[in-house]
Amino acid sequence: MANGTQIPRDERRSLSSHLPPVVQPGHTMASVTDKISSVVLTRQTPRAWFIGLAISFSLTMLLLVAVTYLLAKGTGIWGVNIPVAWAFAIINFVWWIGIGHAGTLISAILLLLRQEWRTSINRFAEAMTLFAVACAGLYPLLHMGRPWLAYWLFPYPNTMGMWPQFRSPLVWDVFAVSTYLLVSLLFWFIGLIPDLATLRDRSPSRVGRFVYGLLAMGWRGSARHWHRYEMAYLLLAGLSTPLVVSVHTIVSFDFAVAQLPGWHATVFPPYFVAGAIYAGFAMVMILAIPLRRFYGLQDFVTMRHLDNMARITLATGMFVAYGYMMETFMAWYSGSIFESALMTNRFSGPYAAWYWALLVFNVLIPQALWFTRVRSSTVALFLIAVSVSIGMWLERFIIVVVSLHRDFLPSSWGMYYPTFWDWAMYLGSIGLFFSLLFLFLRFLPMISIFEMRTLLPGAEVKEENP
Repeated sequence: MANGTQIPRDERRSLSSHLPPVVQPGHTMASVTDKISSVVLTRQTPRAWFIGLAISFSLTMLLLVAVTYLLAKGTGIWGVNIPVAWAFAIINFVWWIGIGHAGTLISAILLLLRQEWRTSINRFAEAMTLFAVACAGLYPLLHMGRPWLAYWLFPYPNTMGMWPQFRSPLVWDVFAVSTYLLVSLLFWFIGLIPDLATLRDRSPSRVGRFVYGLLAMGWRGSARHWHRYEMAYLLLAGLSTPLVVSVHTIVSFDFAVAQLPGWHATVFPPYFVAGAIYAGFAMVMILAIPLRRFYGLQDFVTMRHLDNMARITLATGMFVAYGYMMETFMAWYSGSIFESALMTNRFSGPYAAWYWALLVFNVLIPQALWFTRVRSSTVALFLIAVSVSIGMWLERFIIVVVSLHRDFLPSSWGMYYPTFWDWAMYLGSIGLFFSLLFLFLRFLPMISIFEMRTLLPGAEVKEENP
């Protein structure tokens, strides 16, 4: 494991055992607390953290420049045209929303199912959800062209008698995504409260004690506090669970309720939900693998956690592959010349290379996860996770652009070419995501301290000998 590529034979064998996925033997409550809290309370910030933040913040400044130029010049700086009126803005919106789904799934659904292995990864997965939704929320606002008029989407009393069209899924998006963000934020913050109290009591600086104490809201760890905490945490988990299904289902309605070939499909809601979880778990692995190595957290984020995430990624990837197959089958089975022409365009049209790349990244490469040797290699898991993230972005490109650029009338066909500002917005949103992540890693515990401590009795189970 020292080189990050292959684990020892005894640990590889334990992947298929039935031992509970807990922290490694030898840890005590004090050592768990010291190990996790020291990442936040250290006075010496690692140089690599500054380098990473500098790179991501530079991309964030690129986003700021792109947004400023957009507000000054209008959406004409993008490559959008007629017929491709939706392009990078909606592609990236759906991509970021999908990435945020794994955090809610890990936090809420696996909590209700009492899956203890979620404990080591739920905290930064929840943070990933918030940052991804924040990046996603930028795009619909900017795509409006006049973001200062976004309040028109809300049913406020007005003298002009203008009301939102509640039969439009675009309005449903506003309420679904805002609800998702609010519930996820509450769920993440409530889970942080006991750890904030720990940081308050351990912080060596007066400013740290004041800030963490303010955020801990007077937490003392009494029986009454724990009782109310567990009730609130379980209630929010119950509220978050249907959001995993409903939010991306509503996002899929943006396309499915239209009559356009390639969009008008009943398979879209489950297909989008599976794709969101697929992309989300890939991003969790992209984050977890470097973090566990850089901060020396192999005892907490073990190969068991990575193996479980790889299995879920493989399962949801098969759902996504089934969706691709059903799209092709229904284009033939429906007998619609428009649907058949769409699939022919995907396979051999001007964007065919994008579609074949999508199948390679999303379907072919992840099949390697069937093999235990692949799932036990952190390098292989990282590369496959990157492949899935690229493939899911290509999927959104195919759905949005390829379906729009050739619709019913050949006279209205056209091509879409992304401009510099399209790419600047996209890369800038990635910079914003990682900037927020770096700040989170520096000032808040990336792993739940108190939840890890509850798993300590199980850590005394000995691993089998080679």
